Amino acid sequence: MAISKSNIQAIRNIVHTDLQRRIFKQYNERKDEFHLNDEDYDRTQSALSNNVESCNNMKDINDLLTEYCDLFTSHDELLVPTIDGTLNYVLELILDHAELTKCKC
Repeated sequence: MAISKSNIQAIRNIVHTDLQRRIFKQYNERKDEFHLNDEDYDRTQSALSNNVESCNNMKDINDLLTEYCDLFTSHDELLVPTIDGTLNYVLELILDHAELTKCKC
């Protein structure tokens, strides 16, 4: 599925933010178990940034989420590596972002 440049950048941004949050959570939960340090975390974040920036369509995003599937824990989230799951994940992120930015005047 082709996505316009402006839309793919918006999708990259929200996917990147969500995956960063998940990596941070996993890092904090497991750093003592695996003796992780800040350098490991920084390398992981740099790799994530590079991987997200290389996404240009839904297939790329699906491949990315499949690569990072260990960050998803609940039953529904485990469906993310499917094409339908990826689309639902992206739509959910967009809707959540829209709710957060909605003006509460």
